[in-house]
Amino acid sequence: MYKTEYDAVVVGSGPNGLAAGITMQRAGLSVLIVEGKPTVGGGMRSAALTLPGYVHDVCSAVHPMALLSPFFKDLPLHEFGLEFIQPTLAAAHPFDDGTAVTLDQSLAKTAERLGEDGEAYLNFMEPLVNDIPRLLPSLLGPLAWPENPLALAKFGLKALPSSLRSSNRFKTKAAKGLWAGMAAHAIQPLGNLATSAFGIMLMAAAHLNGWPIPKGGSQSIADALASYFKAIGGVVETGFQVNDLNQLPPSKVVLMDVTPRQLLSIAGDQLSSSYRSRLEKYRYGSGVFKIDWALNDVIPFKAEECKLAGTVHLGNTLEEIAHYEKSIAEGEPAGKPFVLLAQQSVFDPSRAPEGKHTAWAYCHVPNGSQLDMTAAIENQIERFAPGFRDLIIEKSIMNTREMEAYNPNYIGGDINGGIQDLWQLYSRPVWSVSPYRTSASNIYLCSSSTPPGGGVHGMCGYHAAKQAMKDVFKMNKIDSLEVRV
Repeated sequence: MYKTEYDAVVVGSGPNGLAAGITMQRAGLSVLIVEGKPTVGGGMRSAALTLPGYVHDVCSAVHPMALLSPFFKDLPLHEFGLEFIQPTLAAAHPFDDGTAVTLDQSLAKTAERLGEDGEAYLNFMEPLVNDIPRLLPSLLGPLAWPENPLALAKFGLKALPSSLRSSNRFKTKAAKGLWAGMAAHAIQPLGNLATSAFGIMLMAAAHLNGWPIPKGGSQSIADALASYFKAIGGVVETGFQVNDLNQLPPSKVVLMDVTPRQLLSIAGDQLSSSYRSRLEKYRYGSGVFKIDWALNDVIPFKAEECKLAGTVHLGNTLEEIAHYEKSIAEGEPAGKPFVLLAQQSVFDPSRAPEGKHTAWAYCHVPNGSQLDMTAAIENQIERFAPGFRDLIIEKSIMNTREMEAYNPNYIGGDINGGIQDLWQLYSRPVWSVSPYRTSASNIYLCSSSTPPGGGVHGMCGYHAAKQAMKDVFKMNKIDSLEVRV
C-alpha cells in the first residue's frame, strides 16, 4: 500500500519513459517511474545472452539519434558514467565483388569515396546537413507550424519521395547500394513515400555526430538516465508489472510508455469509446528476427573497410534490398535478407573476453512471423565474410514472439512501436492536435507510438511531458531545449 502521492507516475522505463520522468522532475514535480522488468531500459538493455563475459545489446546497439537528440544534448550524462565510442567508420556496405562503400563522419570523405557520384551526393546531402540542426524541433516533434518554414520545405522536397525515386540521382552501384541500406531502416518497402526521410536522417546524423556505440553496452545509456533521474529526486521501482492503473499509487497524471494495444488493455475502461475505436485502427509494422553471437575472432570481411565500421549493411545492390523489403510487406520473405549487423567489440573491448568478440544482427520479417531466419542471416554474412561460421562459439536467437515477450512494446516484433509510413508518421497514434493526449484528462501516451517515433532519442517522452505539464499543472512557461551541434 502506497502512502505517497506523486505529481506524475510514468509506466515504462524505455528512453521515452525516462525522458518523460526526467523532464517533469527537472521542472520541480515529484515523479515515480515503474518498470515491469528487473532493470530499466526498454530497448536499451544489455545482457550476457550467449556466455558469461560476453555483453550483447538485446535491442538497440548503435545510436545515431542519441547524439542528435536535443533532449540528450541537454543532459550531463557523462557525469553518470555514459561514454560514447565512435567507430572508425559509421557504416560500410559490401558487394559481391569484394568492394565496399562507406559512410564516414566526414561528408567530404564520403563523397570522395563515391567517385563519380560524389558531386551528386554533396549536392543532395550538404544542404540537409547544414539545415537539419535548426530543423530538429520540427523533425523530432509533433506536427506544428515550423520556426524555419522555408528550410523545412526544402527538407520535405527531398524527404517525401520514395527512396527508390531518390536513388535515381545516383548512377553507380556503390552509391545506390549505400542509399538503399540507409533507407531500409524504415522497415517498409523502398517504394513507399517518405522512406527517403530515413536515409537522409541517418546519413546526416553520421556527418553531424557519427554513429556512436555506448561503452559497456546500451544498458549504460539507460543506467545513466536512471541515475540522473534519481539524482534530481526521482523515484524508480523495477519489477512492477502494470496490468491495471488501479495498481499505481495516487498521482495527478499518468504517462504511459506503451503502444496503443497495451494502452487499451491497461486503461481501456478509462478511455472514451471513440478514442478506443481510433486506437484499434492503429497499424503495426514488420517485425525483426535477431541473432547475437559470441565469436573467436573479428568477422573476416572480404572488404577491409567493413572491419573499420561499427555497422555493416549486408544486402548487396539496391535492387536486391528493394526486392526483399517489398516481399516482407507482402507477407512472404523472398530472396536473400537485408541484414543489419553491428560489431561493437571491435571498438569496445569490454564487450567480450580478451581475444574474443561479439556480433549483433537482425533482418526484417512479417509481423508475428515464426520463420527461423538463422541460416539465411548466417549465409548472408558468410557471403561477404567467408569463414564467419567457423568463428561461432555460441549464439542467441530471438524471433518476433520472443522479441515481444522480452519487450511488450515490440508487438509482433515491431521495434518502432507501429509502422512509420507517411500516413502514420505524425498521426501516431491518432490524428490529434496533441497526439500525446488521450481521451482521459489524466492519462498521456509518451511512447514511440507518438511523434517522432522509434529510436533512442527520448523526444516522444519529452514532448508528452511538456504537454502534460501544460495541461495538468498549468506550467506554460517551459524552457525549450537548447540545440547544440
